[in-house]
Amino acid sequence: MMDWLQLFFLHPVSLYQVAAFPFALLFNYLCIMDSFSTHARYLFLLVVGGALAVAAMGSFAVLVFIPALCTVVLIHSLGPQDVHRLTFLFQMSWQTLCHLGLHYTEYYLQEAPSTRFCVTLSSLMLLTQRVTSLSLDIREGKVAAAAAGGGIRNRSSLSERLWGALPYFSYLLFFPALLGGPLCSFQRFQARVQGPSSLYPRHSFWALTRRGLQILGLECLKVVVRRAVSAGAGLTDCRQLQCVYVTWSTAGLFKLTYYSHWLLDDSLLYAAGFGSEFGQSPGEEGYIPDADIWTLETTHRIALFTRKWNQSTARWLRRLVFQQGRTWPLLQTFVFSAWWHGLHPGQVFGFLCWAVMVEADYLIHTFANVFIRSGPMRVLYRTLTWAHTQLILAYIMLAVEVRSLSSLWLLWNSYNSVFPTVYCILLFVLAKRKHKFN
Repeated sequence: MMDWLQLFFLHPVSLYQVAAFPFALLFNYLCIMDSFSTHARYLFLLVVGGALAVAAMGSFAVLVFIPALCTVVLIHSLGPQDVHRLTFLFQMSWQTLCHLGLHYTEYYLQEAPSTRFCVTLSSLMLLTQRVTSLSLDIREGKVAAAAAGGGIRNRSSLSERLWGALPYFSYLLFFPALLGGPLCSFQRFQARVQGPSSLYPRHSFWALTRRGLQILGLECLKVVVRRAVSAGAGLTDCRQLQCVYVTWSTAGLFKLTYYSHWLLDDSLLYAAGFGSEFGQSPGEEGYIPDADIWTLETTHRIALFTRKWNQSTARWLRRLVFQQGRTWPLLQTFVFSAWWHGLHPGQVFGFLCWAVMVEADYLIHTFANVFIRSGPMRVLYRTLTWAHTQLILAYIMLAVEVRSLSSLWLLWNSYNSVFPTVYCILLFVLAKRKHKFN
């Protein structure tokens, strides 16, 4: 009975996401009935978002409201070439200060942090995605500079200025993406709010039913895996190869939890009409859900897993860091990801290890494609690299999730360290051979 009481829907974030479903369906229904003006739609998304933030975070919601307000002020005060740099620095500085508060509580005071504060940090990380995505759009000219800056400054009426700022406030705090969900660009958000509804009742019912059944199946599987993990040894008392099974099964439990969350977040966006592909306008950025479970569980490539894991975030990191980096862009991307996640010891180690594994993956498969020609050998190669890939990713996931140095030390000293070490050795050997070939 206790396993079922610990189901996904009792997780604080998931509980509030489920509670937001009626508002998402109501918003979409009112858009279908054409009962909403554009300003009313922006206000509805903003007001419900603010109420959801207060309900989920309590007084900590101020930590989300303040950077959202400051971002809108910066957008309307700076030119298109300056807005990204300054909003990025402000947002990441604010988020880092909040993460330092978590470090102080966990490592110095040795106390469990407030659940509401953890929810706030999660929402703040998502806000950082929207802030930087919007500022990049402005810098790249995807959002008109006049609408983002000078057009509103030249208006004399305070009410006109507030109405002009409303789309940006609404985008930064709109409730379907406040606590989770794939990154929705400002262009897509604006097109959805200003255009007719693209989601129809029959499509909505079957699509949401299918997602609901997927979530239910994942939750049932999660209960089974949790029981298996709870019944066995942990990292503190496992022995030799048993530690490999412990790491793999625990990482499996983490992955099932992520898949469930991503599907629920995607369903909420879909219910509000932001995740639908019906009626997508030309040039609008395509919608990519975070969970591609089949690819994640069957790929034998760490690089492909990296691109498909939390897809909208991976695409955001690629645009924000990888494409801007001139030297070591891959390393810069993973270092920034560790910073964005909070710079816990396990996260720093895990993301640096992940970067090395991706680099090794590129070299290993490049050489394999040249030297492995026969069909049976390719099947054997794919099977072995699939198993090795899953074990390496389980190692990385556990390092990132356990976070603390004591847990990280247990992971380092277990047999699990053999798998990334093998890839590190192959990276060193193949890099030398590549240099000779060049």
